[in-house]
Amino acid sequence: MNKRTINYLTTGLLSLVFAGMVASCQHDDEVAAPVPVDPEVIPPAFKLDTAYTIERFRVLSIPTNISGKITWSIKDSIISENAELEFISTKTATYPLTLKVGKDKVFQSKIVVTKEKGTLSQYISKVFDFRPAVGQFMNEIPEYDLGNTEADMIKKANSYLVGSNPGTLSLGGFGGYVVFGFDHTIPNLEGRDFKVLGNAFFGEAANDPRSGNCEPGIIMVAYDKNKNGIPDADEWYEIAGSEYFKNTTIKDYSITYFKPDENKTPVPGNNGWQTDIEYIKWQDNLGNTGFKTKNTFHSQSYYPLWFSDASYGFTGTRLKDNYYDQSGTGTYWVGKSYDFGYADNAPNKDEASNIDISWAVDRNGKYVKLPGIDFVKVYTGVNQEAGWLGEVSTEVAGAYDLHLKK
Repeated sequence: MNKRTINYLTTGLLSLVFAGMVASCQHDDEVAAPVPVDPEVIPPAFKLDTAYTIERFRVLSIPTNISGKITWSIKDSIISENAELEFISTKTATYPLTLKVGKDKVFQSKIVVTKEKGTLSQYISKVFDFRPAVGQFMNEIPEYDLGNTEADMIKKANSYLVGSNPGTLSLGGFGGYVVFGFDHTIPNLEGRDFKVLGNAFFGEAANDPRSGNCEPGIIMVAYDKNKNGIPDADEWYEIAGSEYFKNTTIKDYSITYFKPDENKTPVPGNNGWQTDIEYIKWQDNLGNTGFKTKNTFHSQSYYPLWFSDASYGFTGTRLKDNYYDQSGTGTYWVGKSYDFGYADNAPNKDEASNIDISWAVDRNGKYVKLPGIDFVKVYTGVNQEAGWLGEVSTEVAGAYDLHLKK
């Protein structure tokens, strides 16, 4: 029996004696049991390599399976207190690495960050999925050709968004989304990390500041932890923008759109632009139902023609309606920009279109610490029609890494 074991036994016996004394004094009163503290446990085969090599803008993972208190440090700066270190750097350098376990066990190593092979792109490198909601730009942006499949439309979305000179992609009404990725991991560093582009602008005639054409989209992010090159369902986290924790925001909002009969007799509205005010039926999980209006500015089908189902839907976070009729006569509608954390919510040159990865939260609204992100999902966050402007629909016009310079 070693000395540490003797100490544990001695401590345990003294604790039992003390507990008995307290119980005899307090009789039937409850006595709080002492909370055991697990000692650090280091697997017998564990060791740090003398050096680890990783390219910049890639995540180095060092698992340890050590339990108890540990700290990872570079020089005098603690970089992690997790059993698995996830390290990323934007610079080529050699970093002295120290792992401390408990009070007295110390392991030394170093991380060598090298220049990547080939050239990294600051911009979107691939579109993985495109599933828009109904809307007045549907089948036009991108354009649907007879016989196109879902795969064909994803390829078209890819041609719109990849690279340094992207086009503009419309996501339609609430829930419509696009998923895209980068050829490297965008690191989660101090400050804001990436920008999502849209076509938002502030109106010169708007009475409220920072208002105009703002159609906020929810942003989801994913880190490719298993390194399989695709965004898996369990890797997604929502960027908690300025409205996330407000009681005006609805979580787990669901909506279903029903395929219209394009040959039915239209029901025109009182305004000349209202071609059919009972065009596309919708219903949500709050008991609401209604119709999306067809207007005179767009005569094509507003239902994605490559969808064969009689209905389809989405679930996500719904933001409070942000458009209002400033004119009072239906001639001038204004959309208010939210403070931060959304796509197509502010002009591209505005700081509010920059996103901080540290805003990511899990399903319970708890902030998560990601080393970086590989994938982004954007979906329309508002379910509203703004008069003759039509449905509020988020547009995506590209995205790029703020840390990888052009």
